[in-house]
Amino acid sequence: MKALVWPRGRTLAALARSMRPRQWIKNVFIFAPLVFDEKLLRPEPLGRTVAGFLILCLLSGAVYLFNDLQDLERDRQHPRKRNRPLAAGELDPRVAWGATLLIPLGLAYPALALDPLFALLAYVYWGLNLAYSLWLKHQVILDVLALASGYVLRVAAGVPLVQVERFSPWLYLCTLLLALFIGFAKRRQEIILLGENARNHRAILEEYTVRFLDEMMGVVMAATIVAYSLYTFSASNLPSNHAMMLTIPFVLYGIFRYLYLIHVRGETAPPDELVLKDLPLLLTVILWGVTAILILYLM
Repeated sequence: MKALVWPRGRTLAALARSMRPRQWIKNVFIFAPLVFDEKLLRPEPLGRTVAGFLILCLLSGAVYLFNDLQDLERDRQHPRKRNRPLAAGELDPRVAWGATLLIPLGLAYPALALDPLFALLAYVYWGLNLAYSLWLKHQVILDVLALASGYVLRVAAGVPLVQVERFSPWLYLCTLLLALFIGFAKRRQEIILLGENARNHRAILEEYTVRFLDEMMGVVMAATIVAYSLYTFSASNLPSNHAMMLTIPFVLYGIFRYLYLIHVRGETAPPDELVLKDLPLLLTVILWGVTAILILYLM
């Protein structure tokens, strides 16, 4: 009830934190068609993609609210999640429910105005995340596949916004494999961080072990490297001199650096947080992006 007597600005701040804007960085995948179709410097496609990015961010924020409402009691037992506004009692659940319902409704017209196909994909993404919160997160392996599919849908949502002409389908496969790697890594992080309480917090963790997840990560890691390497010298939209192969070392180092951090340094932060926390890993991602853009636009 505290949120009802707090100043409005404080309630809005708690609501904004519950929508987890730090996680919105995942929605940058919508820019992949813009960049790899070589339209990054065109104002109209860029503006449409930015608008699509903002819509995805707000939709994902509504999903985070819904997820926190569903997991409210379990989050209160989690060493990190208990500090979230809903679990900590800083945000009234009624306010969160209102935002969860009103945000998707309010975004329907802007999404349709931007592009009907984009709107369809955006709301499929939203529906998939709701299904994940209600059911899929309790299904072994399907839970990670659902999370990975969300990344692919982010990429697909960017395609109609730029009227793609040369976007390679190889990038869908690379995105899926990388997202699977991240998903299995997050499950591993949860098991190690929560220890004996892991299964009490998230029942699906009873179906996973660290060894099993390490093996799955190894398989997906190898597939990711092979798929990306094939993309760099076989995709028809890339420079004919195969210069994109120069980005392969960044992918290799990024994956190996992450494995080093979790196996040797004992890092337990989720992959998306670890990228921002570890400077060498962050620099690798930035250098990969800069190199890829230079190759696409200058060669």
